[in-house]
Amino acid sequence: MPALVASLAAALAVSSCGTPGTPLPPSLKLPDPVTNLSAMRTGDQVTLTWTMPRKNTDKLLIQSDIPIRICRRERTGVCLPVAVMLSFAPNAKAAFTESLPHDLATGAPRPLTYFVELDNARGRSAGPSNAAPALAGEAPAAVTGLSAQLRKEGVVLHWSPDESAAQPTVIRLHRTLLTAPNSEPAARPASQQGLLAPPKELIEQTLLADSGPAQDLVLDKTIRFGRTYEYRAQRVARIEIDGQTVELPGPLSAPIHVEAIDTFPPAAPAGLAAVATSADSAAGPSIDLSWLPLPEPSLAGYAVYRREDSAPSDGWQRISAPQPVIGPAFHDPSVQPGHTYRYAVTAIDQLGHESPHSPEAEETVPNP
Repeated sequence: MPALVASLAAALAVSSCGTPGTPLPPSLKLPDPVTNLSAMRTGDQVTLTWTMPRKNTDKLLIQSDIPIRICRRERTGVCLPVAVMLSFAPNAKAAFTESLPHDLATGAPRPLTYFVELDNARGRSAGPSNAAPALAGEAPAAVTGLSAQLRKEGVVLHWSPDESAAQPTVIRLHRTLLTAPNSEPAARPASQQGLLAPPKELIEQTLLADSGPAQDLVLDKTIRFGRTYEYRAQRVARIEIDGQTVELPGPLSAPIHVEAIDTFPPAAPAGLAAVATSADSAAGPSIDLSWLPLPEPSLAGYAVYRREDSAPSDGWQRISAPQPVIGPAFHDPSVQPGHTYRYAVTAIDQLGHESPHSPEAEETVPNP
């Protein structure tokens, strides 16, 4: 038996040494290519940002800084070197800013594409990064004459049109919330209970508007009264490159401030109707009023006014309580048989602003 075991072991040893496996290629230690390169132009500078890889193409962690090369291509031309032999650490958030040469910072907007390529210690790479588009050419002119007008519907922003623009641009409005109330508004009235509270307002927001000789204003409907905002504007040229919209922004305008103070009354109620009951009813004569509910976010309620048909047109008397009527209905028991009455209703918001009178409704109380 020992002899048999020894012979088997010898056979296995011969088999293992005499049959070599598939040879492995030598490792080139090539860094993985960058996949998230992006480019942003501001003025005459283009800033590139990307993330350096952690591993090489052999799935091994990279242990030292990685040399990089950057090139840019105008339209479909040759990709010319911009920077060579920079280096960044593995997994670093990398950035590079280039000041465009004069020929690329002037003329009509046109495609410009950037690439980053990472090298190993021997100057070899696994290929360029993804393409990062930008725009060459002269940036749009600065926005002038920016002004604002506060309305009930929001803030109307106006600017001077650029009659000399070589191509259409859009206006990007940057809005910053400067001040906000220290506390939430008073509790909603019963007619509005159950509605969701408004979402928290963002500090920074942007709006886009078409720009041109026929379009030089925009209405910002998203403001909230009781707050102060700052607005700045810039023209932006936009070009489609390979299905992707690329922008060339101009300089920001001087800021303007808007204090959104609510001095606007609600809209007048509509649909007022009056229906009389006769003196023969158990409760005596009366007139019931109803109208369409008003969808005002800050509505506190309504006030009801009455005058007799023989009274002058300005002889209105408020017959509802000092506190606003919550629902869109009112019962008037203080009427006399055979008399004709005219009614009007107003809306009141939570700050006490009162709307104009609604269209009148007329009703005559029948005689017994």
